[in-house]
Amino acid sequence: MEALFVSYGVEWLNLLVRWLHLITGIAWIGASFYFVWLDNSIRPPKPGSDLAKKGVSGELWAVHGGGFYNPQKYLVAPSELPEELHWFKWEAYATWITGFAMLFIVYYFNASAMMVDKSVADLSGLQSVGVGLGTLLVGWIVYDLLCKSPLGKREGLLGLVMFVFIVAVAFMLTHLLSGRAAYIHVGAMIGTIMVGNVLMVIIPGQRKLVEAMKEGKSPDPIYGKKGKQRSVHNNYFTLPILFIMISNHYAMTYTHAYSWLVLAAIMAAGVLIRHFFNLRHAGKVSIGFPIAGCALLLAVAIAIAPKPLPKVAAVPAVSPAAAAAATADSSATVPVAAAASGVDFARVQEVITQRCASCHSAQPTQAGFATAPAGMMLQTPELIRQHAAKVYQRAVQTKDMPLANMTHMTDEERALIGAWFEAGAK
Repeated sequence: MEALFVSYGVEWLNLLVRWLHLITGIAWIGASFYFVWLDNSIRPPKPGSDLAKKGVSGELWAVHGGGFYNPQKYLVAPSELPEELHWFKWEAYATWITGFAMLFIVYYFNASAMMVDKSVADLSGLQSVGVGLGTLLVGWIVYDLLCKSPLGKREGLLGLVMFVFIVAVAFMLTHLLSGRAAYIHVGAMIGTIMVGNVLMVIIPGQRKLVEAMKEGKSPDPIYGKKGKQRSVHNNYFTLPILFIMISNHYAMTYTHAYSWLVLAAIMAAGVLIRHFFNLRHAGKVSIGFPIAGCALLLAVAIAIAPKPLPKVAAVPAVSPAAAAAATADSSATVPVAAAASGVDFARVQEVITQRCASCHSAQPTQAGFATAPAGMMLQTPELIRQHAAKVYQRAVQTKDMPLANMTHMTDEERALIGAWFEAGAK
C-alpha cells in the first residue's frame, strides 16, 4: 500500500509539474515569437521626424483586443530611463526549472526503466543519469564558446556548425540511452542553451545598459547586439524543441534504427519553417523554405514507414503444463501456436498477460506505476481486443513496448501478436 501511494503521489507530481511546464513554456515561446516578429515588422521613422530625433530606430501600429498599440524601438537606448521598465526573464527561468523537474520525475526517478536499454548500452541507472546531466552542461559550454569565437560573427556558418554538433550529440545519446530518453535529453540540452542565453548573456547585457543610463553614461551598443544574436538563436531553437517535447508520444521516430537521423531531419524541417516566418515578417516571402521543410517531413514519413511482417508458421499447440511453466518463468518464450483458421487467441492472451499486464492493469504491479500508462488496461480478452491496434503498433511495429523490454518479450512473441492482429484480432 505504501508503494502504491508513493507511485500515486509521483503521478500527481508529474501532472502538476508538467502542467506548469506547459504554461511557462507557452509564455516564454510566445514572448520569443512576439519580439522577433516585432523586430522584423517595425519600420524606420521618416528622416528628420520627431521620432528619428528621439533616437527611435523603428515603430509600428497594431490593433488587438479592441485597442491600438504603437510600440517603438530605440537603436541603443532612450535619452532618459523610464520609471517603469518591464523585463522578460522569469518565463524562461520557470520553463527550465519545471522542465528539469520533469527530467527527475519522469526519467531520473525511474532511470533503470526510462533511460536504460540494455540492447543499446550496458549502463546502470546512475550512469545513464550522469550521461544525461553531462549532456546539458557540455552542450551549453560548447555553444557559448562557439558564439564567443570568431565563428560567432558568421551567423550562417555558426548555425551549420551548431546543427552538426546537436546531431552528433543525438547520435551519441541514441547509442547510450533508450530512444525516448535520448530524444528528451537532446531537447533538454537545447532548452539549457536557450535559458543560458537569457541568464548569462541577454539579461546581464540589459542590466549593463540600464546601469550605464543610471550613471549618465552612453550605453555600449555591443550588449544589445549580443543579446539580439542570442535571442534570434533561441527563436530558431523553438520548433525543434517543441517537437522533442511531444516526441515521446510518437515511438515511430525514437525507436527507428536511425533515430538520430530522423531527429536531425525533423529539426532541420522546423528550422526551415521558422526561417520562412521570420523572413515573411520582414516583408520577404520565400516559399522555398516551407516547401523544403515539408519535403523533409514527407521523406522521413516514407523512410520510417513500417515494413510488412513475415508470416508466422504454424507449430503444434502447447500443452497446459507447458503453458503454465512458461507463465511462471518470465524469461521464457511462449511458443507460437497457429491453426488453419488463424492464430490461437489464448496464446496471444498469455503473452500479453505475461509481458504487458504488469503495467497495463487497474492496479499495476510494476514499481513506479500507480496507474496504467495512457489508461490502457489489458487484463481481459475484451480489453486486449479493444486495444489491439495500439498493442500491435507499440509491441510489433515500433517495438518500444514493453518499456525497455523489462519483461523480456521475444521476437517470436511479437510475431505472434502481429499475426493475430493481421488475421483480424479475433
